[in-house]
Amino acid sequence: MEAVALGLRPGSFDLGCCPQNGISAFHVDQRRLLESAIQAVGAGGKVQLFSYAEELWEERLAWFRLQAAEGLVGEIDEAATGNGTIVCCDGFTATALSVGRFAELARGLGRSFSVSVLEHASVVCEIVA
Repeated sequence: MEAVALGLRPGSFDLGCCPQNGISAFHVDQRRLLESAIQAVGAGGKVQLFSYAEELWEERLAWFRLQAAEGLVGEIDEAATGNGTIVCCDGFTATALSVGRFAELARGLGRSFSVSVLEHASVVCEIVA
């Protein structure tokens, strides 16, 4: 399925969850991803999206370096990597959404939402459909 065009009947679910930084990893228009997830949950349902907290940067970068050393991702472009974005020499990028970026995306949807940091590791955005 396409993350921004799920092809599901509207209101198919009570909860839509996009864990472990899927909002970044899918490499799609983030606003459209939120809109698609909201459409998939029924009125009053919730959509939860997660990204990595800024406080997790060193651990996240170390994890990517280990993956690169094992050949699971491309070599990390150390000069281009920083400010929450990991760039691999093969063109792959891994970004993270801040509390402010999640709030900016959700604010434009006209829905009730909250954004918080969980255990200094994840940024969680919850939107009520």
